[in-house]
Amino acid sequence: MSVLDRAALQASPLADLHAIASELSIDGYRRLRRKELVEAILGGQDAADVPPPEDEAATATPDKTGAGDRDGDPAAADEPAPAARKRRGRRGGRGRASAKTEGSVGEERAPADESASVEQPDEREPDAHGREEEVVDGVVELVANGSGFVRVAPPEPSDDDVYVAAAQVKRCELVTGDRVSGPRRAPRRSERFASLVRVDTVNGRPVSELADGTRFDDLPAVFADERFRLGSEDPTIKAIEWLTPFGRGSRVTIAGATRAGKTEALLRLAAALAPQENLRLSVALVGVRPEEISLWRGGPVEPACAISFAASADARGQALELVIDQARRIAARGADAVVLVDTLDDLHPQAARKALGAAKKIVDGGSLTVIATASVPVGGETTVIALDSVLASTARFPALDLAASGTIRPELLVGEAGAEAIARARAEVVDA
Repeated sequence: MSVLDRAALQASPLADLHAIASELSIDGYRRLRRKELVEAILGGQDAADVPPPEDEAATATPDKTGAGDRDGDPAAADEPAPAARKRRGRRGGRGRASAKTEGSVGEERAPADESASVEQPDEREPDAHGREEEVVDGVVELVANGSGFVRVAPPEPSDDDVYVAAAQVKRCELVTGDRVSGPRRAPRRSERFASLVRVDTVNGRPVSELADGTRFDDLPAVFADERFRLGSEDPTIKAIEWLTPFGRGSRVTIAGATRAGKTEALLRLAAALAPQENLRLSVALVGVRPEEISLWRGGPVEPACAISFAASADARGQALELVIDQARRIAARGADAVVLVDTLDDLHPQAARKALGAAKKIVDGGSLTVIATASVPVGGETTVIALDSVLASTARFPALDLAASGTIRPELLVGEAGAEAIARARAEVVDA
């Protein structure tokens, strides 16, 4: 299954498509039109999931007439069909054939009974320097489409880095910063980087031990009991911290009508959370205005994904799922992760609930906190921060609708006295 589906690719800017095609080592991708480029990327992703047979046509002498197999020539009949497609490179066929037959391969080798169709890099495909397959050890850095690279001299990239297929990233639940080791395959003719054949160890532990771990969804959860201390002098952030507190493992929705200041509140929360130690902070922009993408990129946290409201709901949901999946892996290993999402509006309802529902504080473990903006609460939140568009439009801050806001079990975060103070403040607003 492709990491990015057709709808996501069609909605992506051409520059992003070129970047993905480069990572998949698609030959001649800059000469392809958008439609042909999408087809080539889809084929390249499929090739990264299943190792293709050895391409014997790449070294064979081309048939000058191009009709050997049709004329019954036995020698031409043995020539694989992709070779014929490559001769149509001027019309874009070369890119599609290359994506399917020469795409970056990062899967494990096939079972013994299929060994005849699996490449043998130590005998057939030495690299440009004549070196045989060797074991690589380095630090993983993931890219936007779910694949990644093993950086042999982190954090700087180099030509000796090794490509890791998206299927391997998902199977081994890799995250950026993991140290992995395993055999590498030398790059093929159209590839820039070597590929990881399989992952043997992750952070010094055999992969088999990691596979025996409990699934994230099955890990027991408890209500958040460790409040985020934001320490900001901003009036809105101070009001959120003390009147609608949230902690590690909370599910938070910042709700309000258009122009209530949801994105601005999320930006200020990002600025307050970014300096905190031992916290992995990610930002997913899925359905925002183009101007807001630029605003976030100039802010304290670089977005992990950035898709405007013009993209389809499927494309936005898939991009958000990639970010949430990585955060889940971090939490499952005992660390604390926070994902800021702008926005859940116009996502498929199930995709929105799945993203928000991923947040949890694991018993005797790590935590995943999700803070998302939405026009209305999704359901299942432990904290709702409701903003008042009337107060915001008249520049009266904090623009917090205290009566519509609230936290479940606030005494776990601010103590009994703090919970009583929140209740009195809410009562005063209701009685006013």
